[in-house]
Amino acid sequence: MPDMPHSPITLDLKASLKRPFKRAAGVGIAAAVITLFMPNYYKSDARLLPVEAKGAGGLGNLSAAAGAFGVALPGGEGSDANFTDILQSRWMKENLLQTEFTFHARSWRFGTDTLRHETLYAYLDARNMDRAVKAMDKVLSASRDLKSKVITISAETKSPELSQEIVQRATALLNEFVLEKSQTRGSEKAAFAEARLADARKAMDKAEATLLAFLEANRNYQVSADPAVRLRGARLEADLNLRRQLVTTLAINREQALLDAKNDVPILNLLDKANLPIDKSKPHRSIIVLLVALLTGLGAWGWDNRAWIRERLLEDDSEPVNPTSME
Repeated sequence: MPDMPHSPITLDLKASLKRPFKRAAGVGIAAAVITLFMPNYYKSDARLLPVEAKGAGGLGNLSAAAGAFGVALPGGEGSDANFTDILQSRWMKENLLQTEFTFHARSWRFGTDTLRHETLYAYLDARNMDRAVKAMDKVLSASRDLKSKVITISAETKSPELSQEIVQRATALLNEFVLEKSQTRGSEKAAFAEARLADARKAMDKAEATLLAFLEANRNYQVSADPAVRLRGARLEADLNLRRQLVTTLAINREQALLDAKNDVPILNLLDKANLPIDKSKPHRSIIVLLVALLTGLGAWGWDNRAWIRERLLEDDSEPVNPTSME
């Protein structure tokens, strides 16, 4: 007995959209109410323009200093990239976490602003320092424009004042690191020249004392009949002259090294100070509501019309073969 032909499922598009639309509207309204209780976040930014040092060391010598503080600075990206690595380092985050800030904040979305004076570690309410450092990745960020080399420091928290203060503190810590903590090639040369000059002066004083003792015993050694006395006197004078020349040369090198150390410090030009944000940066409530409503509507429509979708998209569209035609 031949099989009965299968009748295709028809779809009334207008009627099929009514129930998914109602569900999407209901879920969208619920999502809108829920998003009202989501806290607002405020983002503050500051922009810096680093200037290369005049000395031979440049910003690249920050790598050695950064290593002493546990800051890993990869090479090959350009010297100004070191600043973003310092801003994202654990040293920077721990210093910020231990800093006390004064700001206004709300306990919940519709609460009243209260004045708070606490560390960032207490504000994040982390269980330990490791978790607090990881949480800082969501608070503090630093980026560098490859063309202009402008560095942007950003902080995002629930308090506009706290976001601004974090950026200001991060900028101050970066400047402190560059100016005070970093040991560049010039400063290392100056320290070595200072130590070498002190040793040379001691050697010169010793040579002077030796020649003085010799002259007290041999006042007119130049006309002495003993050639050994004349030779020893000449050697002592030559050694003293050499020591004096060495001291003079080292003193000049030390002054040059001190100048190089000053020129070797990079300069941070503050283009834009940390602003006090007024408008929130997130959440984007309208986008959240629209996405939730759209996904709910699509899901409801797909579930209600799953049979039609299965027939149109999932089943084989090939025509059935008639057995009688194969005889």
